[in-house]
Amino acid sequence: MHELAVTESVIAAISRQLPDSRVAVVHLEIGRLSGVMPDAVRFCFELAGEGTCVQGARLDISQPEGTGDCASCGISFPARDPLSLCPCGSADVLISGGSDLTIKAVEVADDV
Repeated sequence: MHELAVTESVIAAISRQLPDSRVAVVHLEIGRLSGVMPDAVRFCFELAGEGTCVQGARLDISQPEGTGDCASCGISFPARDPLSLCPCGSADVLISGGSDLTIKAVEVADDV
């Protein structure tokens, strides 16, 4: 399950930047073509986050669609597969979106 390694990397990156903070919310963007399963990341986040600055934090995940750009006809279209064909039938397609995993924002808790 590579989602555990991905989740541990996300937590490590946040912990390096906010070592003395308590994180309330982590906003991740996991592209639909990334090969990363959001439900598995949610499961791993709770387990891997124990004892770190993200322990108890809420994890919000958005999943942008993939985008394909056709070199033959020049259009951009929604790509549902990493090997998508253009609606014009061409296979000369560059996938330009939907394959990234990005930490979009981290909200730090207001401790009183």
